[in-house]
Amino acid sequence: MVNEIAERYGQGLFELATENNTIREKKEQCESLLKILRENNEVELFLRAVKITKEEKKNFITNVFGKVVDRDILNLLKLLVDRGRVTYINEILRKFETLANEELGIVKAVVHSARKLSQEDLNRIQEALIQKTKKTVTIENYIDPQIIAGIKVTVGNNVTDITTKTKIERMKNAILKGGQA
Repeated sequence: MVNEIAERYGQGLFELATENNTIREKKEQCESLLKILRENNEVELFLRAVKITKEEKKNFITNVFGKVVDRDILNLLKLLVDRGRVTYINEILRKFETLANEELGIVKAVVHSARKLSQEDLNRIQEALIQKTKKTVTIENYIDPQIIAGIKVTVGNNVTDITTKTKIERMKNAILKGGQA
């Protein structure tokens, strides 16, 4: 059900952006909105709260997001409030972002690391991915405390895991199977 709803609303926003020739602008706005939601859990909690009226939520949306997003995305957010679909906001925005990236020839890479990587390290990873994919690559760095050392890079369905944790697991499995590490 979640995928169906995200698909429908994300596709609708994408079609609107295509008609208005605003795919790139709306993609940037969706990225900003996703960042705000990721960094401020209170915003999403407020929008999901049952004791707060729909009008209060829509006023909040206008006041908080009015300067960040255009009228179309603002109307989408209000529509989600009216239809009781605010819980799907992240998935909808990500679906639109995926469709926009496909249209614009952009590949999104997520790099998981034990610590925040320097801009120089991210640039080297990005250049390598550009060479490999022959597309424009955007990178997001997430800190994962379970990673001891190394990185895990996800591009679409392709995962490259060169973390110490994975190497240790491989050695453990090889030893348990009676092979050599």
